[in-house]
Amino acid sequence: MATTSDISRGAFFRYNNELVQVMDYDHITPGKGNAIYSVKCRNVETGKQSEIRFRSGEKIDFIRVDEFDMQYLFTEGDALVCMNQETFDQVHIPKIIFGDAIKFLQEGMILTIRFDENEKPLSGNLPKYAELVVTYTEEGVKGKLLKPAEVEGGIKIQVPLFVNIGDKLKISIEDSEYVERVK
Repeated sequence: MATTSDISRGAFFRYNNELVQVMDYDHITPGKGNAIYSVKCRNVETGKQSEIRFRSGEKIDFIRVDEFDMQYLFTEGDALVCMNQETFDQVHIPKIIFGDAIKFLQEGMILTIRFDENEKPLSGNLPKYAELVVTYTEEGVKGKLLKPAEVEGGIKIQVPLFVNIGDKLKISIEDSEYVERVK
């Protein structure tokens, strides 16, 4: 069994019979007493975030996770139907594991999905960038660097003044920000 010294971002472990993923952690060494690990976690099933504190050297039940690249095919209810790129098996993946990034999802996109030892989907990531067409933008105001715009899927972003309706933009999925105009 692993200890607190094995904690890393993105790791999965069981805590109080719940599966959680490490979002961030701090190693705190107070003036007196033992060191403490303060771990910010996200519950895999509910998405709820919490903070857990461990004493240095405490045992943790880490879970082995397998990661696969899968192609998004279509949506079926609250699940995405994705195809494994190696075996060509189609798997239903719950939308909730993608969080807010789901709004950038496009047909044919390659997703990274992590599964536990029971082949249950734990988490998923979209690519870093999406290429979307501008569907609406206002005229720029002199003296300002950015103007509001809307891209495919109804996503609102801030863009430079030279961007027009019909332009294809590269957008960072992580922070919903304009990166560059695609030719």
